[in-house]
Amino acid sequence: MFEKVLIANRGEIALRIQRACREMGIKTVAVHSEADAEAKYVRLADESVCIGPPPSARSYLHVPSIIAAAEVTDAEAIHPGYGFLSENANFAERVENSGFVFIGPRPETIRLMGDKVSAKEAMKASGVPCVPGSDGALGEDQDEWLRMAKDIGYPIIIKAAGGGGGRGMRVVHTEAALIQAVQMTQNEAGAAFNNPVVYMEKYLGNPRHIEIQVLSDTHGHAIHLGERDCSMQRRHQKVLEEAPAPGLDPKVRNKIGERCAEACRKIGYRGAGTFEFLYENGEFFFIEMNTRVQVEHPVTEFITGVDIVQESIRIAAGLPLANTQKEIHFKGHALECRINAEDPHTFMPSPGRITLYHAPGGPGVRVDSHVYQNYLVPSHYDSMIGKLITYGATREQAIARMRIALSEMIVAGIKTNIPLHQELLVDQAVLDGGYSIHYLENKLGLNKH
Repeated sequence: MFEKVLIANRGEIALRIQRACREMGIKTVAVHSEADAEAKYVRLADESVCIGPPPSARSYLHVPSIIAAAEVTDAEAIHPGYGFLSENANFAERVENSGFVFIGPRPETIRLMGDKVSAKEAMKASGVPCVPGSDGALGEDQDEWLRMAKDIGYPIIIKAAGGGGGRGMRVVHTEAALIQAVQMTQNEAGAAFNNPVVYMEKYLGNPRHIEIQVLSDTHGHAIHLGERDCSMQRRHQKVLEEAPAPGLDPKVRNKIGERCAEACRKIGYRGAGTFEFLYENGEFFFIEMNTRVQVEHPVTEFITGVDIVQESIRIAAGLPLANTQKEIHFKGHALECRINAEDPHTFMPSPGRITLYHAPGGPGVRVDSHVYQNYLVPSHYDSMIGKLITYGATREQAIARMRIALSEMIVAGIKTNIPLHQELLVDQAVLDGGYSIHYLENKLGLNKH
């Protein structure tokens, strides 16, 4: 096992990784920007290194500074968390070429799954169901685009191969709009992702967003930890997540989960990962794979009892999986509310000083947050300041506990989206479960489709 791990991230995930390491007897190195010098995880780390000024490009995304910090502290491994450099194959390669262990998949796997076209081809070859669409990138023949779209059936969606986070995609409802839509997406993709490659898929009108958590070691073992429903989204950003997905047959879960585990074995996947699917009319359609730990991993930890962060560290150290598939049992229900420093109605970020802070508690309540009273929420980064997770023997109990926890939580001095979560947890569609990815935007009057 490693003696010292450098955590190349910030915020709640930096603290989460640090806690996992401390429990395993591993020393931690926190890297931080000047804006995060007073952060809780920086103070709790065995060592800390300032890697630059507040802007991400000059700190958390500045690879030479992170590598140098690992060198001067004699760290053995680097955990990237999520966001920032976590799915950057070049970073993973630099880490390994510099003599450190990257806690995550191999660089070539990140490249394979980071390009949506090659990812889809790899999944098709592994028997994972994909959305009907173009076999790979669109060429230059415009007549071929029109033929393909007609075969797939409108509406279709044009997506950038290197896109993500809701950027680089355009829905097309008619043949007349197709050619211009493809060209515009190609231009946008070239400018935003330095990769003009686009592909075409069937646009699913009212799907749910269901994802499968996997763990895969270097000894040829891979398991799935069931599914999460992440359909409550705004502009492709998740707001509320839960596990298991309401109304999903356990047999269906096991079938798709085993296919994902088999895909991991085929591509030689290493570490924790998540297969994301659109689910409509009882069918799963693969959209992408996240080659990192997910924000919403705690709901899976609650229902399986598996520490996903610790398992990813063990795998990186070369150890086999702690559990076989038969030893994984799904019990109870868990919900997660992402707590953001933002206006609950306009969604405008609300950085500033937290003048009063009180975390909720009680049975089945978990708070993953790096904030504290008098903490200054910086304006330079993502607005998420924490995650509130509740667990219950039933979905109803998990919801009841979440309502209570939200009512107890106090974050004063800044605006948060707690009122939005409180509103959602009395919404009949949420209580019934099984709503689509468009539900929240329709509710807020934001949906343009």
